[in-house]
Amino acid sequence: MQIETGMKYQISQNIKGNFNSADTLTITTNNGITVQFTLEDGKGYGSMPIDHLNYLLKRSNLTPSTTNKRVLLSPENEEKIG
Repeated sequence: MQIETGMKYQISQNIKGNFNSADTLTITTNNGITVQFTLEDGKGYGSMPIDHLNYLLKRSNLTPSTTNKRVLLSPENEEKIG
């Protein structure tokens, strides 16, 4: 799975304590080695190596909850006004 800016992940119940009890995290930057993220409701922010994020995804501690916002805003999906 490709990890891109804007992707949102649901945090499983058993690791919420590691993420300030937030329900979701959103990727803000990805430089190919580490990702930076924000937690919902202003509960914080952080970063982690991509390998660790992939580990959490593999163990189902994080699950994708939405598609990349860039896809939603792509020109094919825009409504013509006027």
